[in-house]
Amino acid sequence: MIEFLRMHGPPLIEGLRVTLQLTIGGAAFALVLALVAGLGRRSRRPWLRWPATTYVELFRGTSAMVQLFWFYFALPFFGVSLPALVTGIVVLGLNSGAYGAEVVRSAIDNVPRGQWEAGRALNLGERRILFRIVLPQALPMMLPPAGNLLIELMKNTALVSLITLSELTFAAQVQRAATLQTVPLFALTLLIYFLLAQALLTGMRRLERNATRHREKRA
Repeated sequence: MIEFLRMHGPPLIEGLRVTLQLTIGGAAFALVLALVAGLGRRSRRPWLRWPATTYVELFRGTSAMVQLFWFYFALPFFGVSLPALVTGIVVLGLNSGAYGAEVVRSAIDNVPRGQWEAGRALNLGERRILFRIVLPQALPMMLPPAGNLLIELMKNTALVSLITLSELTFAAQVQRAATLQTVPLFALTLLIYFLLAQALLTGMRRLERNATRHREKRA
């Protein structure tokens, strides 16, 4: 076992490092996009609502693999060439952000309309009502589905091997081809993915508890 880890550990750790970079970078980008597009879809202004809706429907309605190929292989024909790691982060963020936008929109819509009316009765502007009253109440509803999207994003990092990036799955495949140790290598890879997913879920559950506790204190 020690010899197995000594032989295969370094390449798998390097692949895990790339997977973590893709997950963290993609999640941060997706968070920004989800908030902007989710709020944009609720806007009464067509110039905000239509681009947000187009983005969400486009990236929800097409394959993440095709999106990855488009950004990496097709954009250079238009004079835009991105490194593989940046392409992976951008595509994963765009794809997850489109789904996250619907999470944001639906959570805000589920906040009782009376909260908006109460804010208006206090002579607060729409923006202050949204950010001071509505979003804090919507946040606990966003976090459980957001956790699921984060896990999906992490698992989708395996797609970037198609654009020559050596993440965890690709590193395991290279080691398997070199040594033919299929079962132990992919068993270890599955374990790494499982532990990473559990760590992400634990963090999201903690955020959910903190957000719920904060909302109860405000109430």
